[in-house]
Amino acid sequence: MKNIKLIEVPSEIGAGTRGASLGVEAIKVAALDFMSNFFIHFPSEKIPAENHLLYEPIESPYAKRIKGLLALYERVGKSVADSIKNNFFPVILSGDHSVAGATISGIKMAKPKSKLGVIWIDAHADLHTPYTTPSGNLHGMPMAIALGQDNPDCAIHQPDQRTIDYWNKLKNVGKICPKVLPEHVVYISLRDFEKEEKYLLDQLGIKKISTKEIRNKGAENIVRSVLRYLAECTDIYISFDVDCLDAGISKGTGTPVGNGLREREAEDLVSKFMQNRKICCFEITEVNPTLDKENLMAEIAFNILQRSVNIVMMN
Repeated sequence: MKNIKLIEVPSEIGAGTRGASLGVEAIKVAALDFMSNFFIHFPSEKIPAENHLLYEPIESPYAKRIKGLLALYERVGKSVADSIKNNFFPVILSGDHSVAGATISGIKMAKPKSKLGVIWIDAHADLHTPYTTPSGNLHGMPMAIALGQDNPDCAIHQPDQRTIDYWNKLKNVGKICPKVLPEHVVYISLRDFEKEEKYLLDQLGIKKISTKEIRNKGAENIVRSVLRYLAECTDIYISFDVDCLDAGISKGTGTPVGNGLREREAEDLVSKFMQNRKICCFEITEVNPTLDKENLMAEIAFNILQRSVNIVMMN
């Protein structure tokens, strides 16, 4: 049986739309509405965020608030690493998806020799860099950070030296870069990416599984084939961005995209993955209750969270 530790990171400095820092509390409200004592059960730690930077002028237009993100990466990385070293299974509830790079850093800090697999369940590739970003929002960059990629072939910006220095520090948090190899990454329900990201996906040969494929083959078969594909990994991290769900289900996330997963499909996929003993960490991210009606997205997120954690505890 695994001991769960909840790590709350109510940060939204990587997002383009305000409100994701409230996502963690919204999930707790959903738990209360379902009369669940989930959040009383487990030890939890709340990581101090840098959201005050949202009110300050932007210093790095191609990597907005990157200085704050670096501080956050060090905190989250340490928390995740300490949890794993103390035999906890960390479950990260984060505001925006830029935090995922810190989670990956923490896993590698705790297990530097591990071959880490990443299952990225998300509508987006998050493979931009300060050299290619259309928005400057860092939640579009955590996979590039984990893979140690700059994508110079597709560069359209020349960031200032300070931004580049911070970017290089982000990639090197935990003194390991890259943290993940391209052949150890699987994207699920990926359907919205720019040509610069497509270039990297193709160049690195990263595996992608579409919503349609999941529907045709069923969760069971998809999970089996993904775990086979990641067979040489010693540990696997699952990052679940709620915008993998279809835009029609809920508006409660900053960047909704059509043609996504249904709630049941997402829940089945995640819970089947969680049965595998290599899974060492789970993150759920990008719930934004300010964009939502009736707290629907947080309720869906809570259902997935609760079911996943129950399975981990039974393993």
